[in-house]
This record gives sequence, C-alpha cells and structure tokens, in this order.
Amino acid sequence: MNDSLKDEILDKCAQLDIPIVGIASVERWTLPLFEPWIPEPFYPQHIFPKASSVIVIGLPVGLPVIETTPSIYYHELYRTINILLDQYGYLLSTFLNMKGYPSVFVPRDGYGDINVLIERPTAFFSHKHAAYLAGLGSFGVNNTLLTKEYGPRVRFTSVFTSAKIPPDPLLEDNLCTRCMNCVKYCPVGAITEDDYPSGIIRKDLCARYSKKLLGRFISPCGICIKVCPVGKDRIHYGSEDVSMYENFEKYPEYHNAWEHVRQYGGKNV
Repeated sequence: MNDSLKDEILDKCAQLDIPIVGIASVERWTLPLFEPWIPEPFYPQHIFPKASSVIVIGLPVGLPVIETTPSIYYHELYRTINILLDQYGYLLSTFLNMKGYPSVFVPRDGYGDINVLIERPTAFFSHKHAAYLAGLGSFGVNNTLLTKEYGPRVRFTSVFTSAKIPPDPLLEDNLCTRCMNCVKYCPVGAITEDDYPSGIIRKDLCARYSKKLLGRFISPCGICIKVCPVGKDRIHYGSEDVSMYENFEKYPEYHNAWEHVRQYGGKNV
C-alpha cells in the first residue's frame, strides 16, 4: 500500500478545495455488505480492469440555494457542481497518470439525456455506492448517501486508479434518522418508508418530474435532500428546524426570499 501517494492525493484535493475525499479498494465491491448488492458488471474492476483503488470526491450543495428549489438558482448551482466534479476528476486522474499509475475518472452522471434516464434509469457506475464503500456516509430512506457534514447535500464523482492506496474505514454509524421528511415532501410520491435497499425509490417518477422541471429550465427537483435533517450544514446556516419549509408564519423572511427567487429565470406553469 502506498501511504505517501495517499498523502499526495489528499494534498492535491486540499489545493483544489475539495472538502470530501474517500478511498476504497476494489475488493470491497465483492463484499456482501447488504442485499441486493451491485451486479458484477458495475464493479470498477469490470469497467477499468487495471483498477485497484477508487478515489471518491464530493462537493457540497449549498443549503441556502437548494432551499429555493425548484428554481433557476438551484439549477445553476447543480450545473456548476457537475462541471467542477468532471474537472476535478480529470485533474486527479491526470495527476496519477503523470506519476505512472494508469487512471481514469468517471463522469458524475453517465447518461446523455433525461429521456434516456426515464427509459433506463441506471448509469454504468454508481458514485453513491462508491462513496459508501469509501467510508463517506450511510444510506438514507431517500436512497441517497448521507454524510456527517452535509447530509445528502453532496454530489460525487470517482477516479479509478491502478495505484494500491490504503482504503478508508467504512462508516459504522447509520446517519438516517428515519424522520420520513423525504417521503412526506416528495412531490411525486417516489419514496417509500422502507430502508434502502429494500425500499427502492421510483426512479421513473423522479425522472419524469425532472423532465417536467427541465421544460421550465428549473430542474432538478432536490426536495428530498433539502428537507433531510442530517448534516452539520443545517447548524452552520441556522436551518435546524426542518418544519421551516411549511411554517410561513414563523419564517416569513425565508419564504418571501424563496418565492422571490422562484418567480424568475424559468418558465411559469
């Protein structure tokens, strides 16, 4: 295992202001950690046979912005994060290639269009499972990966590398509080109360709603990650009270701000 290379990778991520980094060995994809597990064709070593380690990086989704969703504000933030994730993934893989370790990055989404996602709602690699195996969080009822720092308000991408890098420990804590806010607030009823993976989100309903929002230029939805109470970011921004999203009388200044943003930049219904 290459401890010094791991230090260099973490230093590189710090230079790029990447706040969330985790590393998993490819052997972890074969572990029966819960059922049903990922099919073999989706393992990193099946996609990139030289892969020995997977580096997962995450960028936070700013809570004050996603609180306006659906809006042009969140739409633009989502787009910005996606661009940065692809750029950082490319930079990290290039950094490792220049050191002599064959490496490739995986695009943050992996589908060409929302219509493709409706017809076949699966990408060729799952970043949220990679993040779980890299010790970055646990799964929530809403099928997203919850982190201690930002709850589910994080987007991930991954780098496959031939370098054998010491993996990070799996997170032992289950961060999901089972508050069921994600179930309650989902606008299309795509989430059940069952824990993941037995409770699988209705991706088709989610994707169709995203397509509807895309027609108004204000996709994606993001409500299930907005209302999740997990994450230190809620304390940082003073949004610990999740009931604020339906309590206008107690938080009129927030609701007025959110409604102002939602009125502009996208097509009205």
